[in-house]
Amino acid sequence: MLRFISVIGCCLFLLSHVAFADDNGEYTYEKMMNETNIVKKNHPEIIEVTSIGTSPFGRDIPAIKLGKGKKHVLFVGSHHGREWMTTQLLMKMIHTYATAYERNEKVGNYHPEILDEVSIWFVPMINPDGVTIQQNGINMFSIGYQQLLLEMNHNQLNLQRWKANGLGVDLNRQYPAGWEEIKGAQEHAAYRYYKGQSPLEAEEVRSLVKFIIEEDPVISIAYHSSGRVIFWHYKNDQQVVKRDFEIANEISKLTGYDLAKPPKKATGGGLTDWFITRFKRPAYTIEISYEVKEQAPPLSVFPEEWKRNKEIGLMIAEQAKNIN
Repeated sequence: MLRFISVIGCCLFLLSHVAFADDNGEYTYEKMMNETNIVKKNHPEIIEVTSIGTSPFGRDIPAIKLGKGKKHVLFVGSHHGREWMTTQLLMKMIHTYATAYERNEKVGNYHPEILDEVSIWFVPMINPDGVTIQQNGINMFSIGYQQLLLEMNHNQLNLQRWKANGLGVDLNRQYPAGWEEIKGAQEHAAYRYYKGQSPLEAEEVRSLVKFIIEEDPVISIAYHSSGRVIFWHYKNDQQVVKRDFEIANEISKLTGYDLAKPPKKATGGGLTDWFITRFKRPAYTIEISYEVKEQAPPLSVFPEEWKRNKEIGLMIAEQAKNIN
């Protein structure tokens, strides 16, 4: 009997470690919440979970801290509904790094002992309502709100192109950095490109900005899709352009993604734009996957994107040691 119980326990342990954030279905809000509980239970010495707030439709927005270091870096996923693969990527990072730390094993060229000096905060899904709409359509809402969603989607029944949050606001056009100058925006709530009536109007963005100011990370990474490109420049202070470019170049070397050229007239409103101007510290937008038009990247691309990005979290933590 004891042997039988031991085998069952071993199997349950393996199930919680194998195929984490790596199955063949869409990566949903429910999967993220379930796997957040798993990593918290399996790695209590190195993982802390808190809530930064809730979405307009009441979904919790968790933040997961990995590490014991007093210095912090930040990774954020799923600003846009159709970009849920970025959440899947970040959740796999959390599990992989926590397991490597406890086993004292490297991840590629980086050792997780850096987590004793620099902790990584992950907000894997800042837009849970948008993700849920993109994956499940309108049936979860009342009849009246279903009609509003269809209008925001320009009266198309297929919501797989949905980028906005549940109220039709594009969260990555909500940050107070060049918000007034954003061009080409929708005038009303829509599935994409509506910047809102004012910056920080969206609950999700207000919660994240408050969290960032409180935790004071020295580097910020926002994952998006698609295009395999890295954006790193938005009115960067001339004294730190070289520093910020060098980190961007290291990200490019690891991922194989192209570096975007600094634009002559930058368009703001994004998390990266705000972080750079607010803190004068490095911030990067990393676009995963080959380019796809108005849809989520195909599930088949995830193994390749994980291979390209699996070391990024620890590399950024290493870079943070030298930034104040």
